[in-house]
Amino acid sequence: MLRDLALLADGERGAVIGPQGDIVWLCVPRWNDEPVFASLLGGAGEFTVTPTDPWHVWGGSYEPASLVWRSRWVGHDGMIDCDEALNYPADLSTAVLLRRVRGVTGPAKVQVVLEPVGGFNGTPVKNFTLENDVWTGTAGDLHVRVSGLAAATIERPGRLAAELDIPAGSHHDIVVELTRDELSDDPPEADELWTATRSAWDRAVPQLETVHSRQNVRQSYAVLAGLTSVDHGMVAAATLSLPERAREGRNYDYRYAWIRDQCYAGQAIAALGPYSLLDSALAFVTDRLLEHGADLRPAYTVSGESVPDEHHAGLPGYPGGGDVVGNWVNDQFQLDTLGEALSMYAAAAPHGLLQPRHWEAVDTCVEVIEQKWGEPDAGIWELDNDLYTQSRLACVAGLRAISRHVDAAEAAPWLALADRILAKTSDTSLHPTGRWQQSPTQERVDASLLLPTVRGGIAPDDPRSVATRSAVMRELTRDGHVYRFRHDQRPLEEAEGSFTLCGLILALAQAQVGDQTKAIHYFERARASCTNSGLYTEEYDVREHQLRGNLPQAFVHAFFIEAAARLSTHFDTGPDFHNPQERR
Repeated sequence: MLRDLALLADGERGAVIGPQGDIVWLCVPRWNDEPVFASLLGGAGEFTVTPTDPWHVWGGSYEPASLVWRSRWVGHDGMIDCDEALNYPADLSTAVLLRRVRGVTGPAKVQVVLEPVGGFNGTPVKNFTLENDVWTGTAGDLHVRVSGLAAATIERPGRLAAELDIPAGSHHDIVVELTRDELSDDPPEADELWTATRSAWDRAVPQLETVHSRQNVRQSYAVLAGLTSVDHGMVAAATLSLPERAREGRNYDYRYAWIRDQCYAGQAIAALGPYSLLDSALAFVTDRLLEHGADLRPAYTVSGESVPDEHHAGLPGYPGGGDVVGNWVNDQFQLDTLGEALSMYAAAAPHGLLQPRHWEAVDTCVEVIEQKWGEPDAGIWELDNDLYTQSRLACVAGLRAISRHVDAAEAAPWLALADRILAKTSDTSLHPTGRWQQSPTQERVDASLLLPTVRGGIAPDDPRSVATRSAVMRELTRDGHVYRFRHDQRPLEEAEGSFTLCGLILALAQAQVGDQTKAIHYFERARASCTNSGLYTEEYDVREHQLRGNLPQAFVHAFFIEAAARLSTHFDTGPDFHNPQERR
């Protein structure tokens, strides 16, 4: 189940690991390349370190503010830990997996299986050879080197297997290098890699001494750092085709960088301070705006290339899901991303981070909004094209926010454009009850309509804001969980899971109007809707208490950070009082 999974990531790739020490997903060399371990989707490839005693219980936790995971198994003979990480910071071409097995109380008796493959087609390693206690081999264009498994045997072609017996108080290191380039001349030293990795995580995540829910916020910051490439792109999630609803075809590849998500992350980090992830968000969005202007796409690879069109990988898929690779987003226009970009630049301005090229990107955003705000778009939820209210109000919010950081003469045309968009949207998309509706043709309320008010585009006490907030709470919440919108006459929970993002937006909306009780209520409901390792997916199935969709969902972690920061500002909510990270 998704709730049992954890993530190792280094910015260029992510390894998903299960409770039995099984790495079930990893693409090499980068996020959107082909997998070397693909059992998450029913494919080939395996790297497992697990106790030989089948009678054990599992647990685990992250080392604080890092993506160094510690698997833990407790059995009859004692306790076994296995520290797990991808070497950090990353090498662009080579994934380096670190696994350190320790006998905590009693000996650590584990079995190890390593069977990397060349890609979706499952090409095995055909020539594993052992020299100087190091295994090397190739699978198509994949090169593999393994240190720490000299005792292994070739169980079958391409598959190494070993049993290790590590005395209590001792440890044993396994290092696996995977690349589609050439391997370095010599294998790395495990101690040096572990020291460098832990030091890098210490430097990457700020201390954040005063923020509400500090430990969880720092962990979410680490997640976003692990999803963010040296080329500044942040993937939406590490995985593909994990179903949002079983057998309904809602299976998407999220291993790409969405402009909207990058803006959400930038605004969240700006609420904390001028930290490096804000620099990355500014750099990636600015590069894309200056390069593509009015042809800005909703998403790119982390290096700024085009997202491949959708196709099938030829795998069975996750149960209830599919095997879709690539994304249909190439053909979409998403107006709200321009408004969110302006809001991000406005959030960065007080930190003194905006340079001339950023202001050039601001001008580009304004120009494209002026050209296109009257055109249909796919909206925040990437639905069929329509004149989505939230998209237009996001532009209003962004224009008004950035206008506060220029002189009156420069701000005047931007504010006038915001006023025109707001007036037209009020004419076409205000429900008879006084609330905003999803679009001129869709009367339903939509939880995303809270966001433009949260961003400052419309006053929280404006009657339209008040009516929308009330309608969301009345029509789209169930026991503290928040849904996007009503699909049809079915109960909300039958159509889809609750959206954790929406719960956090509602928490922000309640904090904005000073309702501490409701703000913390929705915040805590959202905070608890995570994996046992503290990762968020897109949806939470309220009936079955299960997580749905790809993981970890970057924009949820971003909004978690922003909500915690705003709660700290509004209510002086103090230190942590809940920690869902530790699992037993």
